[in-house]
Amino acid sequence: MEESGSEGLDDLVRKESQPGGWFNGVDCVCISDNYWLNTRTPALTYGLRGLAYFKVTISGPARDLHSGVFGRTVHEPMTDLIVLMSKLVDVSGKILIPGVDEMVEPPTESEKAIYERLDYSVTDVEESAGGQIALSASKVDVLMGRMRYPSLSLHGIEGAFSGAGAKTVIPAKVSGKFSIRLVPPQTPELVEPLVIQYLTSEFAKLKSKNMFSIENLHGGKPWMADHKHWNFEAAKIATRAIYNQEPDLTREGGSIPVTLTFAESLGVNVLLLPMGRGDDGAHSTNEKLDRSNFIEGTKLLGTYLYELATIPKV
Repeated sequence: MEESGSEGLDDLVRKESQPGGWFNGVDCVCISDNYWLNTRTPALTYGLRGLAYFKVTISGPARDLHSGVFGRTVHEPMTDLIVLMSKLVDVSGKILIPGVDEMVEPPTESEKAIYERLDYSVTDVEESAGGQIALSASKVDVLMGRMRYPSLSLHGIEGAFSGAGAKTVIPAKVSGKFSIRLVPPQTPELVEPLVIQYLTSEFAKLKSKNMFSIENLHGGKPWMADHKHWNFEAAKIATRAIYNQEPDLTREGGSIPVTLTFAESLGVNVLLLPMGRGDDGAHSTNEKLDRSNFIEGTKLLGTYLYELATIPKV
């Protein structure tokens, strides 16, 4: 269901959370739909970033034009779009839309200590990315950039020439797509007006005769749970029993929207208990699950349920 948008799942969870529903009376929730940071250390996840996905469109000519005839003669939609896209994020990852980064409080020293303890390094990040391209040499800064702070990524341009060769077209209409990964207390509803106001203002500064529009294609709220709750404590005990290791406490950079739906509809603690390794290649052609993770993960889930039944609910 997830890969096709999980249509209807949120509505089903909300409906079955009502008195008499299938989920009514549930004490806690466990979801296994994410991964360890690496191939070495099991993890428990207590946070997910949300998402706001935007499409900004610039149009002008009635049709595609020839640059030999119309270059430096008309306002070109692609030129306007590239300027606008360049105003969204800088090369250090800082979001340039006023008010977005500022929504998030700086981390406390105790929070930084959580990231310092994680069994993950800048080298791990760069090996996973396939290049020495980390934004910082600081492990804590890199991990907080992935988990704790919002990020803005540029994804592509619709309507532009992208094939092989050297076509000299001026596109009549182009759309740039970008998304913002959100963290508490950000929500799509809070961020959207800031994005629209900023880009509308920046487009006006261009004094272009082209037409501008922006739309929010979809979004989801971020989620964060109390990792000291008895649900997490049961998972920590189970992890130590199976792996003889203390689990990493992580926040994921991606989004699993139904996690928040369960948390809000049921009003209970939600735990993400990952089974897969960091090199499983999620969503790729050769996505895998190691045999050892399947076997030990099965043991982990059974032990977690046992510990969940016996742990004091305080």
